[in-house]
Amino acid sequence: MELDSTKVAVVTGAASGIGRALAESFGRAGCKVVLADVQDDPLAETDAALQAQGVETLAIKTDVSKLDQVEALAQQTIERFGGVHVVCNNAGVAAPGDPWMGPLESWEWTMGVNFWGVLYGMRTFLPHIFMSGGGHVVNTASMAGIMPGFSPAYDASKHAVVAITEDLHNTLTAAEMPIGVSCVCPGWVRTGIVESDRNWPSELGELPTSDIGQEITRNHVRRAIDEGMQPGAVADLVLDAIKEDRFWVFPHPDFLELAVERFHRVGESLNPDPPEQVPGMPPRSTIAAEVMTAMAQEAAEVATDPN
Repeated sequence: MELDSTKVAVVTGAASGIGRALAESFGRAGCKVVLADVQDDPLAETDAALQAQGVETLAIKTDVSKLDQVEALAQQTIERFGGVHVVCNNAGVAAPGDPWMGPLESWEWTMGVNFWGVLYGMRTFLPHIFMSGGGHVVNTASMAGIMPGFSPAYDASKHAVVAITEDLHNTLTAAEMPIGVSCVCPGWVRTGIVESDRNWPSELGELPTSDIGQEITRNHVRRAIDEGMQPGAVADLVLDAIKEDRFWVFPHPDFLELAVERFHRVGESLNPDPPEQVPGMPPRSTIAAEVMTAMAQEAAEVATDPN
């Protein structure tokens, strides 16, 4: 589809990272842009920046894990612009805490934003896109949706996003509806995903804590993200996919190679065997050694503490 001044694009998680880059790219293409995010100040700043560039915008604070707020986002979009053509279900989080022994609230928040937020966006906006004459749905998943090994709750949420996005594509194609679908599966991108717990909802109680191993891994992930792809480069690929009606968006081919290797093992009914080396990260054995050293040091400190 063509992107121009007749099109309205909605972006969730629009105040930072890939979401902000998408909003800026739609604005440069001439589209009217609806910005949705849970963060007040960054949302207002992004809105002001786009308006200063001459983009017609609408900024709405939205927690995508709440259906009523997503429905309100759609309603206000239609009231303001009269239609909607592109919806990018992009908002995502990565919760701290032990996935197996820690509080279930970490899972609830991660699935609430990453999965339910995407599903709510799809179900709520699809009728409006159709009534607007057609358009495109973009769901931001992750390479964690193609291969596990990042974080159990995050992996589960992104696998679910990949599955329902592919199902949506197949359904709309079979029905010959004028709505394209794209699934974005990036690797390391310079976003604030590692610090997403800044938006931890108070109704879920205290923020879960991470153990030594998780903190060490988190630090390596933070470095990989800091050295990762610019969000604008991902946004460019997404807009190209919309224009060309392409489903898959893989900004990081090196991750895709690992995913293909994994599926070969699946096809041969072999037990899972996580790769020793993931792009941007130290070898798994190196991280494991760091964790063991830190745990031994912590145990020694506890043993010598007179209190």
